[in-house]
Amino acid sequence: MAGAPDAGPNVNSVDDLICPGCSEDDDLSGRRDGEPGQQTITVTCGSCALSWVRDLKPTCPTCGSTEVRTALQSIVDKSRGTQLSIQSMRVVYLCPTCEPERLADWNKTNSPLRPSELPHDVD
Repeated sequence: MAGAPDAGPNVNSVDDLICPGCSEDDDLSGRRDGEPGQQTITVTCGSCALSWVRDLKPTCPTCGSTEVRTALQSIVDKSRGTQLSIQSMRVVYLCPTCEPERLADWNKTNSPLRPSELPHDVD
């Protein structure tokens, strides 16, 4: 299962998924079961054959709260020279306790949040 590289601090990337039995992070497969709204994903490790149900409810990585709010964050890249352009959006989860400023900004403007890191030239 592949995910986004460096998805940011508030995005639970598939790259964060590891087998609790053998710490494998590459040879994993998933199966989605259940009705919409009641879905689960059963993950199976190809290395040790352990299977577990993945929790689909987003949580704050800092405090563990499940009271997070959905927002959009822009993904930018250089389009011409040093000009930055929005290439796409990603869903992020903002915790009212840990990130009240970012959540207030999202609620006030309803515009995509700035990326946590801007692209730079490799020397």
